[in-house]
Amino acid sequence: MITPRSAIAYLALLAGIFHFFPGAKSVGAIAVVWVIALEWGYLRTVPRIVFVAAGVAAGYALWRDGGMLSIATANMLALTSLILSVTLLSSVLGRTRDLQRISVSLFQGKPAQRYLSLALGTTLLAIPINVGSVGVIGSLVAERIRRNGDSSATRNATRAVLRGFGAAPIFSPLSISLVMTLTLLPGLGSLQLLAWAIPSALLISLAGLLWREPEAEAAMGAGEDVAGWGEWLRFALIIVVICIGVFVASHWFALSYAYAVALSCLAVVLAGHVIARAKQKAAPLPDLSHVGNELAIVGGSAFIGAIISGGIINSVGGDISVNFWAWPLIAAAVPWLFFALGLVGVNPILTGTIVAGIFGTLWPTAGLLGLGIGIVTGWGITAFGTPYAANALLMERLSGYSAQEASWRWNQAMSFFTLIFASLLAAILTLAGIWG
Repeated sequence: MITPRSAIAYLALLAGIFHFFPGAKSVGAIAVVWVIALEWGYLRTVPRIVFVAAGVAAGYALWRDGGMLSIATANMLALTSLILSVTLLSSVLGRTRDLQRISVSLFQGKPAQRYLSLALGTTLLAIPINVGSVGVIGSLVAERIRRNGDSSATRNATRAVLRGFGAAPIFSPLSISLVMTLTLLPGLGSLQLLAWAIPSALLISLAGLLWREPEAEAAMGAGEDVAGWGEWLRFALIIVVICIGVFVASHWFALSYAYAVALSCLAVVLAGHVIARAKQKAAPLPDLSHVGNELAIVGGSAFIGAIISGGIINSVGGDISVNFWAWPLIAAAVPWLFFALGLVGVNPILTGTIVAGIFGTLWPTAGLLGLGIGIVTGWGITAFGTPYAANALLMERLSGYSAQEASWRWNQAMSFFTLIFASLLAAILTLAGIWG
């Protein structure tokens, strides 16, 4: 039976999907606030702070310029619809036996092979199920720690899961980072960004091989029930279908990228529901009763970022004059800004909204690729290299390894290496674009 909180969350999702109807955005915004208010007693500290700050930002917008409030509300609703759609997809896929067997398969092989399997496998699973990939694979790591104790193998597995999840925001077509970047930088094409984001994510994942502990050659997952080609093909097919849906909706039908992702995820969820019903299997609606933390962080950060960026743009005007060489230098600083703010607990959604919201209207159109790469790479490095990221905190709860130690000390050298790489790439692409 669907609970009242879950029903209101579904109302917020429907309002976001049908936002073109009169009054839908207002209904959606009220539903989001309602869900968070009903779940207030269960919210963590950071989501509460973000929600209160969003309320202050709304008051400021009403006083300064009501137009900012409308833009910020639309921005919030687009991203909350996205996160709810991905949550539904994650819930549906999490019920399948395929996912469990695929996760177990990642522990097979010798140390280097196992590390890459876990890192790239986490990245692959994170495309449709987001942080759920850390929950699934992290639980298996935790089980090995309980069974065999702490070891270099389990520490390397934790590194791989954190870094693998960090690669997803760089290139995943369904990630909030990519959706927000393409939404707030309308002059940047999705294929143009992905052409550079995918190899960047792969290079960063491979770089992790350089920062591991030596370990024994024995395989962690020997003798377990692993996935065959059928399970891998079914899972890959789901990802391909979603990505094709996003491409068709955003390019052929000119829908916004965030809207295209939400629709594609929902289409797969509905198709899975219909197939389950046709096979006469139980297919209850996924429960959305406990999404208050996610809605507060994602929606609140997007709302605050839109108000801040709108206020700054209104103050400085829509056009500023800077030196030609300033644009590559600013692009190079973007990944470091994400990382520095992440170290003190600032969510990348807030950072990304402010950076893209401010510079999206000021940046030379020809150099937008450099800014886009700086945002997504900075977002991904922050995800695996800072201790307050959701994946780091989840792995701490599952494995017992301190988020401070796992995300900072274990990844310190890799974080700085990848930050330098991301900065240089962002600067070069910006310079090449505006120079040409």
